[in-house]
Formats: sequence, structure tokens, C-alpha cells
Amino acid sequence: MENLPRAPSSSTSASRSDGEGCLNGQNLLPIANVGRIMKDGLPPQAKISKRAKETIQECATEFISFVTGEASERCRRDRRKTVNGDDICHAMRTLGLDHYADAMHRYLQRYRESEELAASLNNGGGGASRGAIQIDVRDELSIFRGNNEQQDRNI
Repeated sequence: MENLPRAPSSSTSASRSDGEGCLNGQNLLPIANVGRIMKDGLPPQAKISKRAKETIQECATEFISFVTGEASERCRRDRRKTVNGDDICHAMRTLGLDHYADAMHRYLQRYRESEELAASLNNGGGGASRGAIQIDVRDELSIFRGNNEQQDRNI
């Protein structure tokens, strides 16, 4: 993996958040949301320490910033101002995250299809609530497929 952009490195003491949702001047993902996502992947009785939530919060924030930075650079080169889903997929591939890029691309396709369906239902007088479609990105990642199948069997 040569010539790939690298995330800015920081020392352990400088990488901790300031307690106000900032990491090195960067906004962090909300800790409650991070905890909820973590809990979804664990058995109901499992506990998650505050330190574990904070660590994942920082890692997820850094990951998102890293991928978004690469996508933003592509937009800058193309003289565009808006980062879109295709830019994110391209950035993931550029960074060697092909597995995630493929899952994101499938999710993006399904999302666009659902938006088209909802728009056609709205134009046809079907109403927004009748055309609501929910898509779960976890369906697109193989690491979750076995877990979802297990949950389906338990229902």
C-alpha cells in the first residue's frame, strides 16, 4: 500500500478528547450514538465500558475524517464543492478499503432506488408514509450477515 494518504498521527496524550466532544479541535461523533451502535452488535446482557466507547468514538471519527478527506480531495481536483456518495466509494477504494466500498456502493444503489420509489409514490398521491422503505447498511457487510441470519432464526 504505497503512496496512500496517511491519517495525521498524534501522540497518545494529545489524542484524547477534551471532555467536550472535541479531539484535536475536531468534533467527535456523539458518544450516545456510538454506544448504541456498539450495543447492537453485542448480546443484550453485555456491558461496554466508558473507555471502550470513547476509544471507538475517536477511531470512528478519525476513520470518517480520513475517508471524507480523500473524497474531498477528489472533489477539489474535479473543481466541485459537494462530496457525494460516489466520491466516498471512490475514496474507500483509493484507500484500499474495497470491501467497504463495495458494500457502500450496494447500499447507495438501494438507497437511490428507494428514493425513486418514494418520489414516484408521492407524485402518484400515495403519500410519504405509505412509501417508507428502511434500508440497513449492515445487510451489505458480510461481517453482519451471519449475525442477522442468527437473529432471524431467533424470531
